[in-house]
Amino acid sequence: MSTSAPAKAPTPEQPGSGAASGALDRYFRITERGSTLSREIRGGFATFFAMAYIIVLNPIILGSAKDMYGNQLDNGQLVTATALTAAFTTLLMGVIGNVPIALAAGLGVNSVVALQLAPRMSWPDAMGMVVLAGFVVMLLVATGLRERVMNAVPFGLRKAIAIGIGLFIMLIGLVDSGFVSRIPDAAQTTVPLQLGTGGHLTGWPVLVFILGALLTLALIVRKVPGAILISIVAMTVVAVVINAVADIPSWGLTTPTWPGNPVATPDFGLIGEVSLFGGFGKVGVLTGVLFVFTVLLSCFFDAMGTIMGVSDEAKLTDGEGQMPGINKVLFIDGVAVAAGGASSSSATTAFVESTAGVGEGARTGFANVVTGGLFAAALFLTPVATMVPSQAATPALLAVGFLILAGSVKEIDWADYTIAVPAFVTMVMMPFTYSITNGIGMGFITFAVLRLAAGRGREVPPAMYVVAAVFAFYYLMPALGLT
Repeated sequence: MSTSAPAKAPTPEQPGSGAASGALDRYFRITERGSTLSREIRGGFATFFAMAYIIVLNPIILGSAKDMYGNQLDNGQLVTATALTAAFTTLLMGVIGNVPIALAAGLGVNSVVALQLAPRMSWPDAMGMVVLAGFVVMLLVATGLRERVMNAVPFGLRKAIAIGIGLFIMLIGLVDSGFVSRIPDAAQTTVPLQLGTGGHLTGWPVLVFILGALLTLALIVRKVPGAILISIVAMTVVAVVINAVADIPSWGLTTPTWPGNPVATPDFGLIGEVSLFGGFGKVGVLTGVLFVFTVLLSCFFDAMGTIMGVSDEAKLTDGEGQMPGINKVLFIDGVAVAAGGASSSSATTAFVESTAGVGEGARTGFANVVTGGLFAAALFLTPVATMVPSQAATPALLAVGFLILAGSVKEIDWADYTIAVPAFVTMVMMPFTYSITNGIGMGFITFAVLRLAAGRGREVPPAMYVVAAVFAFYYLMPALGLT
């Protein structure tokens, strides 16, 4: 899950000029959609450079967590898994879905996997739940229920879930960079977090993060294409220089040192390391079902909104705002979720950075062929990706969190307290409890209770009552002695 600066308009070209001819043109309908081969290629490159930061950021988020046995995923293997899954699913969406919508590991979903699932089970168990969530998505699409399920959750709560995830990943960025740190229990204080270390910002690594955050936001304000990737590259260079001349005790996860050989053979060690049902034995059936449900919701609505938003900008929708062949695209998105779990890179989903390619004129899946090919090439640059310190990459989390907030908060009906209060609860409980599950559960329960209290219980879809009841039972389990 991510957001980029608005796409710029394509340069004028005659429809069909320079377009592919023959079988290629007919298959992707390049000329039919008023595009050209050159536009599709430019669009594919633009999308890749707008979202390539995920190759660095996803391994940092997943690699910083431990499972219940204390195991951590290898950073190099995570780079391979992230790039491979992005390449495969983006190509699949292009060749079969024929839309310029690229996919990669979703921000927010990877936080659920790293911080909620893995600490309660093994990594293969956690990834198995992601695969199961993907199967559920595919089942919902095949039965025509995906859009019905989406419509059961009020629009304001959907937006609140997105905002809560944005705030959550912002907090993760602040913590992983060292800008914010946990106050140890030995301090005997009710204040859980502090600025920097000991209440002060000290050290070169934190300075790299601050400069990176300011640079990223400045580039976004200037509407520079690929702002996030540019900032990550620039601050990595700065970190490498600083590390070479200064005595720095620790950078945390990764020390920024230029690799002796920037090209290496991909390490596919994490591919297929999945246990589909092992997690249920660790946490119980109900908790396991809720975990799968959380992963499902974390990527469900974001993917739907992204797909419709990008397709509308690419002029692929009809007069009623519907996209022909939407179920095929949604099914591929479900395949992508499962593929992300199978590769241990977390759930893969549609990226709104695809609008960068649309802004260059991309209108067909051929742009995805280009983007997917570039992700495949990135498989051989693992040493370069693994040299990026978290302080250079985590400013992206702040930027993405802000863009999610800015794009969604104004769409909530704050005048209707029966939706505004549940939306508020959803948003704040995610970062405050360090759990996306808690944010969704408490928001759903609050919504059902307040609508009943207001005498508007009939406006609540039955599915919402069922889910709210399941969450309520989940929270009552310890008091009932069931855990």
